[in-house]
Amino acid sequence: MRIPRFAKVLVAFLAGVMLVQLLHACSPRSQAAEKTRLTIATVNNGDMVVMQGLSRKFESANPDIQLRWVVLEENVLRQRTTTDVASQGGQFDVMTIGSYETPIWARRDWLRPLDLGADYDVNDLLKPIREGLSNDGKLYAVPFYGESSMLYYRKDLFDKAGITVSQQPTYPQMREWASKIHNPANGVYGVCLRGKPGWGENMAFVSTLVNTYGGRWFDMKWQPTINTPAWKEAITFYVDLLNKYGPPGASSNGFNENLALFSTGKCGMWVDATVAAGLLSNPKESQVYDKVGFARAPIERYPNGSNWLWAWALAVPKTSKSPEAAQKFVAWATSKEYIQLVAKENGWIAVPPGTRTSTYQNPNYQKAAPFAEIVLGAIQSADVTRPSAEPTPYKGVQYVDIPEFQAIGSSVGQTLAAALTNRTSVEQALQQSQKSTERFMKHTGYIE
Repeated sequence: MRIPRFAKVLVAFLAGVMLVQLLHACSPRSQAAEKTRLTIATVNNGDMVVMQGLSRKFESANPDIQLRWVVLEENVLRQRTTTDVASQGGQFDVMTIGSYETPIWARRDWLRPLDLGADYDVNDLLKPIREGLSNDGKLYAVPFYGESSMLYYRKDLFDKAGITVSQQPTYPQMREWASKIHNPANGVYGVCLRGKPGWGENMAFVSTLVNTYGGRWFDMKWQPTINTPAWKEAITFYVDLLNKYGPPGASSNGFNENLALFSTGKCGMWVDATVAAGLLSNPKESQVYDKVGFARAPIERYPNGSNWLWAWALAVPKTSKSPEAAQKFVAWATSKEYIQLVAKENGWIAVPPGTRTSTYQNPNYQKAAPFAEIVLGAIQSADVTRPSAEPTPYKGVQYVDIPEFQAIGSSVGQTLAAALTNRTSVEQALQQSQKSTERFMKHTGYIE
């Protein structure tokens, strides 16, 4: 029986299709398409940039996983990740979040609890940092680095001015020191502090300043206490200090901007996160690496809440499309082995600080990091349950552990930045902040 011509054509066509599919299945492009792609949202801090560079080691060891990085400025990162997780957008498999967000998001069932296995050694994580990333005894994020705050100063400038730094500096002393080393004609400013608006930017520092002056965000009935003498005294000090002895454009400077200023020799003093200690001491990162002095965060009347507690951590949102692979990466990037990898590639001075007891017990790190004891002491002494001299209904030193604080802190941060640039007075800024916070707390049902 003869086969019709159209049948022969159909058979040939189908055979061609099968051949193309076979070749496609065997092609490198198809194999690459079968990889699990993890999208990681992270902040543009120095330690995170190091992690991104070293992640090729993870991809080599896990050829079935491909990493895609989304690196953002701090305020933008917070906006993007909060919007995505709240709307269940599912853009990210791994999120860089902080001690503030982690327990709040865990209570809202937005994060996956982490089960990292015995080899990970969860108990090696510093207890204050670990507890801050937990909810109901479950760990929901692991720290890439942990921090408190401290005072950095230029030893060469202080020696020239005959200044001896006390074991526990005070803010009045800091003002006096700034007046002696301020030399704008030679490009050196007495002090650098955060001025960029944001609940995690200028308000992180300002909250600790208010705490040590005896203030607090809310009383025990959740009434705002912003327009009070303690706040006025603290903010007046802050505005005057930066206007007299700070760099131009201080209201635009956050952590990264001040880090750049100090590391290039333009700041005489700086109060900020302890994570900067390793960066400022690293000759690859800092022009003043051999001239940096370290001290505890200054205090005024009360020691409570003068130094903050924070961790940048990695978490897996419930909306991750590849949660198992995401957890594998999170475990790798925060492990003891990763710390050893950073030390091997970049030196012990560059390892992520504030995360593991074993790091601070390592003689190699102790030798490379003269600031290690101060940093560890600051982290261990920070008490999120007693941030102020007076009782508070909230936890958190440089933040208030309620979801609404992102909006409140950012609003107040904008208003105080206006005072810093003399667009409004301190008195007007505090009155406006008090009223706007009262309205917000009434709207959200905290007060009537």
